[in-house]
Amino acid sequence: MKSMLVTGTAGVLALAVSGVALAQPSSPTRAGVADPLDSPGIGTYDVLGGTREQLGALRAFNPAISVIFDGVYENTVSGELDEPAGFEGGHDHGHGGGGDDGLRLRETEVAFSGSVDSYFDAMAIFVVDGDHVEIEEAYIATSSLPAGLQVKAGKFLSDIGYINRQHPHQWDFVDRPLMSEFLFGDHGLQETGVQLSWVAPTPWYTRLGVEVLQGGGSAISGYEGSQTFEVNFLREDGAGGFERVRARGDSGLEDASGPRLFTAFAKVAPDLGFDHAAQFGVSGGYARSWQNAVEHSSARFETWDGDAWFAGVDMVYKYDAARSYGHGNWTVQGEYFYRVIDVDYRSRVFQDGALVATQQGDAADEFSGKAKQDGAYLQALYGIAPRWNVGARAEALGITNDSLEADRGENRFTSFGTSYRYALQTSFMPTEFSRIRLQANYADFADDNGGHGHGDAWTVMLQYNLSLGAHGAHAF
Repeated sequence: MKSMLVTGTAGVLALAVSGVALAQPSSPTRAGVADPLDSPGIGTYDVLGGTREQLGALRAFNPAISVIFDGVYENTVSGELDEPAGFEGGHDHGHGGGGDDGLRLRETEVAFSGSVDSYFDAMAIFVVDGDHVEIEEAYIATSSLPAGLQVKAGKFLSDIGYINRQHPHQWDFVDRPLMSEFLFGDHGLQETGVQLSWVAPTPWYTRLGVEVLQGGGSAISGYEGSQTFEVNFLREDGAGGFERVRARGDSGLEDASGPRLFTAFAKVAPDLGFDHAAQFGVSGGYARSWQNAVEHSSARFETWDGDAWFAGVDMVYKYDAARSYGHGNWTVQGEYFYRVIDVDYRSRVFQDGALVATQQGDAADEFSGKAKQDGAYLQALYGIAPRWNVGARAEALGITNDSLEADRGENRFTSFGTSYRYALQTSFMPTEFSRIRLQANYADFADDNGGHGHGDAWTVMLQYNLSLGAHGAHAF
């Protein structure tokens, strides 16, 4: 609210200096329905009652620009940290820990946000990760639709679950939960599409939404499409030497035009009084195309082709002790998600310039099956002193762990055990713009042999997180 007052005052002074007379009303009024659990000052504003000069004054300081600095020192002090058996694709960009030991600038986030006019707001977030610049989010959202409706369009983090729509600097721990990282991808469910949400006129906060997404950008919606693959390999030439062979073959996968992924969510926040707040959610989705292709150096080629669906629940509870700087506050948060990927599997090898099915005995390596996997986490934070908090988190990944890894000898997919991880952290926040966090993880991951050979891995992380510039308040 303070930033709103500063902006409004500066706008009025600028107009007064230019000799422009302001018409009534002199300040914008709230429009649209804001989440009652959001921080004060969040919401949309109606400037239609004012003059064109008022609208120009409100836009004079747009867009708000912020830079988030996120650095980590990480060291696996004992054991060996590897991917949990039955899963792959995590830790691609260092968001989840598990990167190389030592110092690294994990990411630098540059955000632009503001009101375009009385009808639309806009947000663009760019992430500088090493030598790469990536668009993390870039979307527009309506600000004046009636009856609690809102439309969002562009690239954005989906509203499924709770932690999925949060950026790394919003996490209560250094790393993303295993469930989110390995079921949905190292960025979570992040796609290009359209979202329609509705805040229902109920006595308590109720928000319902659906999303139509392009698909192909996350672990739940893999997409390859029709393509030709080329391999180069050496084979014996019959004269005691080797010759280089170039072979080309079609993947056998079919094109599937977007959109390919559809999600829905519901969030309910009952009225628990002044000191307590809670939100409960349920969400799910369907990917009409799930494809993957792997090319091996041995000139063997594997494909998976089918569809997928997922469903889950989430909750968060917060207690405000009404003491200074978070002292005595509690936050408890948890999620559970389950996904099923139903695919046709094929294993082929390049022979005489073409792809032919590999064999196990008299049977071709082609079969159908379902990968059924899930994950959950539960975490709690407590403010032990002004500006200090401690937290604990427990995680399980693959409670059901029927993976997509093919057992070609049995013409079926392989099942693995459950992986676990536990974390303790303590954070110090000198101001609302900075945070220093120390965290220790203990990982007990299932291995490919049915045991926990990757277990007993201890990792220590020290993180700094700084915010420069105007950054909007986060959702509840």
